[in-house]
Amino acid sequence: MDADEFRKRGKEMIDYVADYLESIEQRRVLPDVQPGYLSKLIPTEAPQEAEKWEDLFKDIERVIMPGVTHWHNPNFHAFFPTANSYPAIIADILSSGIACIGFSWISSPACTELEVVTMDWLAKMLDLPEFFLAESNGLGGGVIQGTASEAVLVALLAARNRALEKARQQFPGESDGVLFSKMVAYSSDQVHSAMPRATLMAAVTSRTVASDDQFTLRGDAFERAVEQDIANGLIPIYLCATLGTTPSCAFDPLTELGPVCQKHGIWMHVDAAYAGSAFICPEFRPLMNGIEYAESFDFNPHKWMEVNFDCSAMWIKDRSTVVNAFNVDPIFLRHQYQNVAPDYRHWQIPLGRRFRSLKLWFVLRLYGVKGLQSFIRKHVGLAHQFESLIKSDDRFELNAPVVLGLICFRYKGTNEQNEALLKRINDEAKIYMVPCTLSGKFCIRFAVAASRTEPRHIEFAWQTIVANLEQMLAQDGASGGQ
Repeated sequence: MDADEFRKRGKEMIDYVADYLESIEQRRVLPDVQPGYLSKLIPTEAPQEAEKWEDLFKDIERVIMPGVTHWHNPNFHAFFPTANSYPAIIADILSSGIACIGFSWISSPACTELEVVTMDWLAKMLDLPEFFLAESNGLGGGVIQGTASEAVLVALLAARNRALEKARQQFPGESDGVLFSKMVAYSSDQVHSAMPRATLMAAVTSRTVASDDQFTLRGDAFERAVEQDIANGLIPIYLCATLGTTPSCAFDPLTELGPVCQKHGIWMHVDAAYAGSAFICPEFRPLMNGIEYAESFDFNPHKWMEVNFDCSAMWIKDRSTVVNAFNVDPIFLRHQYQNVAPDYRHWQIPLGRRFRSLKLWFVLRLYGVKGLQSFIRKHVGLAHQFESLIKSDDRFELNAPVVLGLICFRYKGTNEQNEALLKRINDEAKIYMVPCTLSGKFCIRFAVAASRTEPRHIEFAWQTIVANLEQMLAQDGASGGQ
């Protein structure tokens, strides 16, 4: 493919993507395929000779689209959103065209410097403490990770490295392996699966603390767990607090947890992967009160801020804690400015990194803060629309407060009935939802996810849920409940 054909085919693909997104509602939200479907549609080996573009282009619909779950269909209500916007798509085209690997400043100065600036922009939008901003000339700064899961692990490894020096003094003569085995990282029982996975990779003990009846981790429960572990000769090093938990969008009280961490020298990482986008709206900013206690904070613009995956925004109070944990400096990566400008290879797990700040820059400029605030508020309003529909039917109940764009509800029946109801709905595939368990109850999660969701889609989802419930109850009645 030469430049002339690239121009032609690129335009064709832009048209295809635009048509796909503008007509996505017409597609079945869940694919109707079985595992292994794709291998039956294509050869078992790569072609020896170049094929025609026209044949490849036709295979998008024949091979790929039948197996796509359409996350941006407005009838997709399963998981927290994954963002998608035309400005971000265009920025990714530019990123792919430049095709730099921005592991250090010298490897592409614009890649590093735009990230520094846009992360400061974003920090100001969120009203984060000044110590997180690079422009403050302090110790902190921001970095774009691939996912919030990476941020959890990066923060944990930095906390482990910081704690190791103290532990060597506290337990002289013990090997580092033994000291690691004494270290404990804490979270609530509502934490994302990224946390237990991170502790496995970091080889530290994971301690889960029970949440309260609002599914939040309270300071007194956390402190009891910490003091018990200290009494048992263990070393508390890390807390992963969550703002907007995956099961119910609950908010851990940082104002309670932060002082406990400060008292015991524990690194508090705040994971706001989904909810963090909402904090650009002043009315939701109080949900992160106590953020000044955090050593690190992360949220995903690629969830709810119209920036396509992957773009996970992480800030660190003292960047040296992360750099010291990851600094491996072979001679071929060194350059004369490495003590002046950040080398982001020291802030992350991989070495290479894409020019991800371009899409953040494009979105922030082409939407503006007010445009993004309006988008967030619209989704929250749609969630409250669905909440009112649940409240209007006494056959259903809400199982957690509706704060942002997630509603947890269930039919007032058995867990088995709710599980059967959700299966019926997803098998029909007019809408798509997933479950969670709250206080031992099987609940259904309804997320306002797609950018194109409108009030009529909320009403359609409700009608679909009610129709399936009535059909299920009628069949149960006809069969005597068997």
